[in-house]
Amino acid sequence: MKLTRSFKASRKLRAGIAMLLTAAFLTAGCGGSGGQKASGDTKTFTYGTVAYGISNENVGTNPHDTYVGWSTLRYGIGETLFRFTESMELEPWLAKDYEQIDDYTIKINLKDNICFSNGKKVTGEEVKKCFDDLLAKHDRAPKDLKIESITADGQSVTIKSKEKVPALLNYLSDPYGCIIDVDAGEHDKIVVGTGPYVATSVSDTEIDLAPNENYWGDTKPQMDKVIVKSITDGDTLTMAMQNGELDAVQGLPYASLELFLNNDKYKVSQVDTSRIYQIAFNFKNEDLKDLRVRQAISMAIDKDNFTKVLLHGQGTPAVGPFPASMPFGDNAVHAVPFDKEKAKALLKEAGYEDTDGDGYVDKNGKNLELRYLTYTSRQELPLLAEAAQADLKDIGIKLDVNATNNYKNFLKTGEYDLFSNANVNAPTGDPEYYFTTHVLKNSAYNRGFYESDRMEALEEQLRNTFGAENRTPIAIQMEQLILDDCAYFYASHLRMSFVMKPNVKGFSAHPSDYYEITPELSKE
Repeated sequence: MKLTRSFKASRKLRAGIAMLLTAAFLTAGCGGSGGQKASGDTKTFTYGTVAYGISNENVGTNPHDTYVGWSTLRYGIGETLFRFTESMELEPWLAKDYEQIDDYTIKINLKDNICFSNGKKVTGEEVKKCFDDLLAKHDRAPKDLKIESITADGQSVTIKSKEKVPALLNYLSDPYGCIIDVDAGEHDKIVVGTGPYVATSVSDTEIDLAPNENYWGDTKPQMDKVIVKSITDGDTLTMAMQNGELDAVQGLPYASLELFLNNDKYKVSQVDTSRIYQIAFNFKNEDLKDLRVRQAISMAIDKDNFTKVLLHGQGTPAVGPFPASMPFGDNAVHAVPFDKEKAKALLKEAGYEDTDGDGYVDKNGKNLELRYLTYTSRQELPLLAEAAQADLKDIGIKLDVNATNNYKNFLKTGEYDLFSNANVNAPTGDPEYYFTTHVLKNSAYNRGFYESDRMEALEEQLRNTFGAENRTPIAIQMEQLILDDCAYFYASHLRMSFVMKPNVKGFSAHPSDYYEITPELSKE
């Protein structure tokens, strides 16, 4: 089988990887044509966000390190071969088109006018080097891509997979797929990429950017300097925006967001995403091994009230892992209903009753007491913890909450029974990403140690099925299995909001939660 496809561009090309080295060299077709101004004041854009920091595993610019690629892509330092439109459909970015040679082999043709920020031309060989390094160093990419071999020929790169990978292009559009100049190395957490901006300084709390003078896109970067500041305290972020210290913010507490909505002093860009607040049940806990206990917990937490009151309506109560806007989303699955009385009955059926009158159910002389782990860099996660704590007390379960940005240490030691986090469940526009990372026996982020032979079999079927129309029914079965087994509790799908000064242009929220600092960004 040989299938040739080319994508029709749907909008102007937007941001990606780049870094300006002092000793830049030029290759044919890669000249420095991105100068910003001849005179006048420096145009600076200062951006405050809760999404950058050590707890998010995205400090730095090297996409081959954990989740750092999100920063590479978000802040205009990195670009991938393909990207997502606002309807989450794939379109070419650094790639020109591709050919599906057979079920295991795909040939990707690169655009001919692309350079790294140091002037070096992006060729098939450079892409091969990048992917070889990715596969050698990254924790998730090898399992996602299942690559057997990569060969380069001029402006083309051919990838052969060990297994069928129908969502290969989607995975390559993950932030870890940003194309960087591996030969240039990493210095002070800075790598060389292809996008409109280059990192000039990187710390655990800030990234400073300058325009890429060798940027290949039709639209050149508009700002002379971009400063990305990590501000994880919601009150501090709110005050900084109100005081005019920032040009734009992301991640305001929903209570604070109301101060900026319908306010002529600010502009707000909002979009629904596949980011969700979810809770994983730790199957190593003896109490939680009982399905009835997991069901009782799931039935007792009031997700509607959490979304309406604590999220101030800036989200949608979730059924499963994906929003209803997706064909495999909430409208296709069902979960246990909110019913505290039924939850109490299930606990009693499982042998848990309050025998000593202390308000908590017990079994064999031991209270049903669970350790709840979460982190604070997402300000609403502690609120979900408090809501869950209060709701579960109503049915006699004691919840000990540990909200800490040092949560990874507790994950490593297993000191938790429930783990709550915020996760983008469909960043590749395909449902398989979530299953392979969260619910398979060997998934890197299977925090609940959930295991299901049927889930493994369905994933085997999904990974061998091409075409979205054929993959969707399988994905729905997998979601429903998660819900039937109560492996996760899904609280709310989130709405992303960017608040900015009215003079800011070209800065908008994207459903992928990726593309933020773009060449279109400007200030009047």
